[in-house]
Amino acid sequence: MRAPTAVVLDLDGVIVDTEEVWDRERRAYAAAHGGTWTDAATRAMQGMSSAEWARHLTDELGVQGDPGTIAREVGAAVAAHVERDLPLLPGAVEAVRALAARYPLALASSANREVIDAVLRGAGLQDAFVATVSSEEVARGKPAPDVYLEAAARAGLDPRTCAAVEDSSNGLRAAHAAGMRVIATPNRAFPPAPDALALADAVVGGIADVTPELVAGLA
Repeated sequence: MRAPTAVVLDLDGVIVDTEEVWDRERRAYAAAHGGTWTDAATRAMQGMSSAEWARHLTDELGVQGDPGTIAREVGAAVAAHVERDLPLLPGAVEAVRALAARYPLALASSANREVIDAVLRGAGLQDAFVATVSSEEVARGKPAPDVYLEAAARAGLDPRTCAAVEDSSNGLRAAHAAGMRVIATPNRAFPPAPDALALADAVVGGIADVTPELVAGLA
């Protein structure tokens, strides 16, 4: 099997430590709008598109309101947090730059478009990616492969020639379903399930360990 010739990165939990920010903002919104949080809610919504998790809040948790409005308001709160205090993961900018110097990069994120843009703007990484896709721009969020397939398509890449970098259960499943080689950077706050982690071709401690040499070694 040939080594990957391109890399597709997730955003939340890979480049920026925002999984807990999303969780906090959804919990706060649910509490303020008549919802009841459950122990399973956090993991269930990881990887969902904004339309999907907003419907989960209304249909499963009893949150009052229009899903479109919910998605916009929660997304705006996360974007505002990112603009105030960008929680980049250690070595993220350096790792992305090193990968971009050797491979075409794309981004496949479950975050709302405004959050993606705020993170890349704040990190100065807008020019590092040939394509960026939010799962709100495709039919299905993760664990479906749609966002990864769309990122590859927009970048003019064959997904089978790409390596993907993911931290969550649904993200790992999505990248694997897209036919990509998968590098796992397990989220410490919400670790992936063992069966999802088993789909990875390599497991490392974080984005700082995702080097061009690691990608080349996936051959």
